[in-house]
Amino acid sequence: MKTSAIVSCIAVLGWSALLAGCGLAETSAVAVSQAESAAEQAKQGKEMEAKVQRDLEAAQQAAADQRAAAEAQSQ
Repeated sequence: MKTSAIVSCIAVLGWSALLAGCGLAETSAVAVSQAESAAEQAKQGKEMEAKVQRDLEAAQQAAADQRAAAEAQSQ
């Protein structure tokens, strides 16, 4: 009877370890997926930042051109 209890405990521990291993693999896959998503969002953020910077520079240039044209007309 004592041997049977030990075998049962070993079986339970084995199954627990097996299931825990599966959970770790799944957790790792989720972490990788989240990291890839974060990297993609960072890339999109940098692209958006560059676009906003270009738009801002274009607006500043347009305003400078308008001021120069207004000054030229007033003289």
